[in-house]
Amino acid sequence: MSNPTVLVSAAIVYRDGKVLLSKRKKGAHLADLWEFPGGKVEPGEDPRAALSRELFEELGVDTTVGDIVEATFHRYEEVSRTVLLLFFEATLTAGSPEPHAKDVADVMWATADHLDPERFPPADGPVLAKVRARLGTTALLHT
Repeated sequence: MSNPTVLVSAAIVYRDGKVLLSKRKKGAHLADLWEFPGGKVEPGEDPRAALSRELFEELGVDTTVGDIVEATFHRYEEVSRTVLLLFFEATLTAGSPEPHAKDVADVMWATADHLDPERFPPADGPVLAKVRARLGTTALLHT
C-alpha cells in the first residue's frame, strides 16, 4: 500500500520587487534548500487557514492569503512521498512583524536572480518561472 498524498500550502509573498523565501532546517527532507514558506495541511483544515497558521509558526508573521498561483504534484521516490502543493499569493497584514527564522533555518527576501531551480525542492520548479517573470516585471516598474 502506498502512502497517501500530502497536501501542502505554500505562500508567494512579494514586496519591493522581491519574494519571501525560507530555508529548510538541517535534518529535514530536502534540508538546506530554499522554498516558498508554508507547510502541511492537517486533515479537515482549509488550505488557506493552514498556510496562515504555518507562516505564523515558522516565520512569526500575520498574513492574508489570496488566490492560488500554481498547483503542482510531485513524487519524491527517495522517501516514498507524494505531495500536492498549492501555491497561494499572500501578503503580510498591516502591523505584522518582519519575517524571521522561528521554525526554519533562514529567511530572505529574494530577487529573481536568487531563484535558481538547483536551490529549491523539485516540486517548486513549475512555479519558479512564474515568480521570476513577475519579479522581472516588478523590477522594471520600480526603476
